[in-house]
Amino acid sequence: QLQASGGGLVQAGGSLRLSCAASGRTFSMYRMAWFRQAPGKEREFVADIRWSAGVTNYADSVKGRFTISRDNAKNTLYLQMSSLKPEDTAVYYCAARASDALPYRIWGQGTQVTVSS
Repeated sequence: QLQASGGGLVQAGGSLRLSCAASGRTFSMYRMAWFRQAPGKEREFVADIRWSAGVTNYADSVKGRFTISRDNAKNTLYLQMSSLKPEDTAVYYCAARASDALPYRIWGQGTQVTVSS
């Protein structure tokens, strides 16, 4: 089970940190990711991290502005977002999968991020 939090309203240029607390079947956390879905658009990949190795990947649109990280001891995933733009406005979801051969099957409930211009 994943519980996302930390969303809110922020002005352009500001920062937010999202959290995603994992509980229960943490062995499914081979790779965790953040996705987002803006109104009227499809869900898109934001960033991911291999849980044990800490290797990260980012969408080009957020590279250099967002940082994904995790706290193994707390089973918590983070997304530090800086230099936010109005186009970052979306519902942000965390997700987990047990291997790269499987789809993301475990999803958090989403947290709203709104960036005002």
